[in-house]
Amino acid sequence: MARVNIALLCVVFALASGAAYSQTRVLVRGTIAGLTGDTLMVKAIEGRETKVELKKDAAVYYPKGGFNRADIKPGMGMNTAAVEGPDGKLVSREVRIFPPEREVTNPGHRPMSEPKTTMTNATVSASVQTNNGREVTLAYKGGSTVVVVPENLIIVMPMEGDRSHLAVGETVRIQATMDNDGKLTASTVLVSKDGVKPQQ
Repeated sequence: MARVNIALLCVVFALASGAAYSQTRVLVRGTIAGLTGDTLMVKAIEGRETKVELKKDAAVYYPKGGFNRADIKPGMGMNTAAVEGPDGKLVSREVRIFPPEREVTNPGHRPMSEPKTTMTNATVSASVQTNNGREVTLAYKGGSTVVVVPENLIIVMPMEGDRSHLAVGETVRIQATMDNDGKLTASTVLVSKDGVKPQQ
């Protein structure tokens, strides 16, 4: 089955000893090597084994496929990473649509670490077919952004799972946080199911 893009972002800030104690985002990608208690062992794509501590209430999600651009309709929540094209328009390279019962988390439009790449979490206010693809207007507090969704882009819906999905050999993509001691902690895990995998 085609690999799909799933991706979720998380930034956590804490205070320690009365001083600001920042945590750095770390992307962990690979296959599950084991789960003992709250400790998830991941064989990262770089070859090393990485330990990630899951929070007690850590959420587990898996990608459900079978959606297309026509399913993107006004009123639904959407998350997309997009890159600026030669004409200046933002072109989606991964799209997630949210179930109706889920609110858009961390809404807004912000740059990513890669040049000319953005992440948008917002509500669809318009979806129009054009010669370049489907142009989707995403509205959030304080503004809106238009992205072009290419014809062959795979679209998924993140579905809520549980720790039983964290089986050895499954593929994961985790946006973890690293503290000053190098410990990795995660509150969300994206895991493969039925052959549909997060981006690696």
